[in-house]
Amino acid sequence: MPRLSDDNARPGAGAGGAYDSSDEDDTLLEQGERRVRRVWEGFLDFAFQGNVLEIAFGLIIASMFTAVITSLVSDILLPPLSIILPLNKNLEEKFAVLRKGPQYDADRGYNTLEIARNDGAVVLAYGFFLNRLINFVGVGFSLYGLASTYQWFSSDPIIKHMVKCRYCRKQINVKAARCVNCTSWQDGREERQTQTQTAS
Repeated sequence: MPRLSDDNARPGAGAGGAYDSSDEDDTLLEQGERRVRRVWEGFLDFAFQGNVLEIAFGLIIASMFTAVITSLVSDILLPPLSIILPLNKNLEEKFAVLRKGPQYDADRGYNTLEIARNDGAVVLAYGFFLNRLINFVGVGFSLYGLASTYQWFSSDPIIKHMVKCRYCRKQINVKAARCVNCTSWQDGREERQTQTQTAS
């Protein structure tokens, strides 16, 4: 049986049978570079693809729009309401003292919610909650109006009106001809076919 030479028996062996590790180091370095390049290219493909950019721009615009509506409700609409109603102060500053603090004034009480909290009093900040609730309703109606206006000038169905399927009672689009859940036709053709088969 022929004896293998040292060069064939040991990969990476150099001249004279000495083992050269530089080839293996270069191979490992190239593999590492390829992996880093693949990860970087994958990140770029993910970060700059159309859907991600659209979502990012949408979130930024939604955040700015929410801030504008919150300022409209808190700074423009609620102060006149506080004057019309006998509130004596802004709605967000209305609260009830559940447990008094050490610096509580029995005649005048606490002037603001911040003073009461700094004194260690336990307060029920119902005005702050009502302010947030009104902001939520205002933002909701504003978004609905914006979506309705966009839908009026565009064919994109942003607002989807829903009804219950007449068979499985699950929510489906009002324009759906067939239920996506039970696959029943909504025009009653299956009932008519059943009645026709029964009559015949």
